[in-house]
Amino acid sequence: MSSQYFRFVAHDTSRLRAPLLERLIARADDWAPVADWRAEAFRVIAPQAARMPAVAAAALCADRAAADTPAVDTGEADAAWVCVATPVHYVAEMTRVRLGQHGILSLTPAEADTLAADFNRVWKGSGIRMTAARSGQLFCTFDREMQVETRDPEDVLGRHIEEYLPAGADSGRLKQLISETEMWLFGHEANRARTRLGASVVNGLWFWGGGAPIASLPNVPGWAAGDDLFFNAFSGLTDAERVPPDEKFPSGVVAAGCAPGSESWQVLESRWLRPALVELRAGRIERLQLSGADRCFTLTARGLRRIWRREKPWWESFE
Repeated sequence: MSSQYFRFVAHDTSRLRAPLLERLIARADDWAPVADWRAEAFRVIAPQAARMPAVAAAALCADRAAADTPAVDTGEADAAWVCVATPVHYVAEMTRVRLGQHGILSLTPAEADTLAADFNRVWKGSGIRMTAARSGQLFCTFDREMQVETRDPEDVLGRHIEEYLPAGADSGRLKQLISETEMWLFGHEANRARTRLGASVVNGLWFWGGGAPIASLPNVPGWAAGDDLFFNAFSGLTDAERVPPDEKFPSGVVAAGCAPGSESWQVLESRWLRPALVELRAGRIERLQLSGADRCFTLTARGLRRIWRREKPWWESFE
């Protein structure tokens, strides 16, 4: 079934109205729960794929391919498991720790290179290495497979972190690394430099999206656009620029790194959502999926005729 899957940020506090999105949600079928939106979206662009690669594995593989850097040159050849190491800023409360609403941080490539080099000096011989991607994203590779469940930091924004920490047989090793890296980052020169620039300090690393490394990305017939660490690997881009979708396989994913109603959303709506609506009405795709937080609404051409349904602020549909 041909489909286009739109994912957007639903936890934004500005809560700006988005009339087109609100009209589409009002006419969609009842929402379905979403446990792993990337897995759902990947099935849209790769319906016959036997297995979805881990977020970290796909992102690091794409980065190395784009840079034409073999794993052997970066010390990753013997890695058995790789995860994302997202820089974050925690807020310490009286008895608990919370990931701030804007607690996911970005590093410059220079900052990432500095932290990776120092991490590898400090943790030399531990079986764990840090790698910096060209974008400034950090990854950690491990010398053995880790049996652990982790959460996307986007799910934790504005929340206390305790119930979102790693779980599973090897969670102890990852939790220890979380504690050790917090102490390592405290007073780090990279953070002193950020303070001088007025930027939030990195007081933790959030490890997630782990899995076995891959040598090459799986071939997918669909297309991907927007800005997401995983789907950027398949679009080959870091923004909403791409070639038009293949008419023979119009299914695709648009991962919006913004909330509806924002200035960035207006651009995305014009470039992707309105054309998708045209394709739905014309019968070139069979459904349009609108996903945010832990919910997904599905809209069909038949649903577009539900003009009597009342529209409401989009965020009320995700609460």
